[in-house]
Amino acid sequence: MKTEPIVLASDPADPEDFDVSADGLDRGRKARLIRTARIGLGLSQAEFAGRFKVPIGTLRDWEQARTSAPDFAIAYVRVIARHPDMVASIVA
Repeated sequence: MKTEPIVLASDPADPEDFDVSADGLDRGRKARLIRTARIGLGLSQAEFAGRFKVPIGTLRDWEQARTSAPDFAIAYVRVIARHPDMVASIVA
């Protein structure tokens, strides 16, 4: 098993907390950015996925930090957050 340096140690007082690696922290930050953009637009995961042509399973994996969204996807989500109607008209 691959061991990465821990950047955020678990809280010993919380039995459900866990150590977080740099990769895990990066996945979590990207997940938050994507989820925040979607919620800011008032869209469900299914609505966001359909409107912006993102596979819903991929969107769920990114939002739940199961997989890390690639940098191009993060850039795409940032553009969507700023210009949702323009992006929707282009991908339609």
